[in-house]
Parts: sequence; C-alpha cells; structure tokens
Amino acid sequence: MIVIVSGMPGSGKSRIVEEFERRGFPSVSLGDIVREETVKRGLELSKENVAKVSIRLRQEMGQNAVAKLAVEKVRELLAKARLVVIDGVRSLDEIGTFKGAFPDEQLVIVAVHTPPKIRFQRLKARGRHDDPHTWEDFEERDWKELRFGIGGVIAMADHMLVNNGSRENYERAVQKLVGEILSEL
Repeated sequence: MIVIVSGMPGSGKSRIVEEFERRGFPSVSLGDIVREETVKRGLELSKENVAKVSIRLRQEMGQNAVAKLAVEKVRELLAKARLVVIDGVRSLDEIGTFKGAFPDEQLVIVAVHTPPKIRFQRLKARGRHDDPHTWEDFEERDWKELRFGIGGVIAMADHMLVNNGSRENYERAVQKLVGEILSEL
C-alpha cells in the first residue's frame, strides 16, 4: 500500500507522516528530494533556490519530475515494508506516475486542509530555511503550489482532515485515521 499525503504548506502533513513512522512504516518526502536536488546542483539551501529548482525540475522532466525521482526510493522501501508513505505530492501527474510505477499497490490519498492564516502563523513559528517570513512570501508560495496542481490532488483525496482546531483534536484525528488505514492492510 502507498499512502500519499498532500496539503498546502503548514497544513499538518508532517504529523500524519510521523504517525505512520511511529508505527513502523517508512516515508519518502518529495520536498526532501527537491532539497537534495538543490544541493546536487551546487546551490545553497535558500527558499529562492529550492523554489527555482522545483520549477526547473518540472521544466526539464515534466510536471511529474519529483515523483519520477522518488520512484526508486519508494520501490526500495516497498521491498521491505507493506506500506510506504509519500509526503508532499503536488500534482495529479505525480499521482499518475506512482500509479504507473506501482500498478499492483493500493494508493490511498490523504489530504489536510488548514485555513491560510493558521498555516502562515505555523510556518513563521517553524522557521525552516524555506518558510515564508511575510504574508506576501506566504501567498507567493501558495500560488506556486496551486500552479503545480495541488488543488487537484486534494480534490481527489480518499480521506480529508481539517486541521483548524486544537493540537490535541488534530492529534486524535490523525491517530484515528492512521488506524483506519492500517486496518485495511
């Protein structure tokens, strides 16, 4: 089984991935693949460089570029585990790549929605090198994600979590959902 986790930046995707990992299932982060590619190209890990590389990859290899780069990692992990989580899928082309590469695996899409103002506050607090510092940076990043096609992935989700309440409520929702998905194994 492959579980694809999608959502806008700061929505709470990582918490879902962490819950699967806590239960012993490996993950592949498409964002990490872009960051690795940024380093391979000799660029500093700044938000500008990571954004440029994510766009350049798609220009060079198509809208499913990052998924193509992830397929072998996912294949290696599936050889050892019954379930692999893929974090950060941003387009239906990427979904198609995973369906084509793994036709015998059940694909489950999980999406998280969190209102923009809450996501902005979380990203500012997280403080990762590519997180936005201003509302304008935040909106620019959101539009980049939307142009990649993330809205289509969210619309096709098998499961949707809304993360607009307390951390405890979201934690309970994540644990319940992960338990439901694992019961299908």
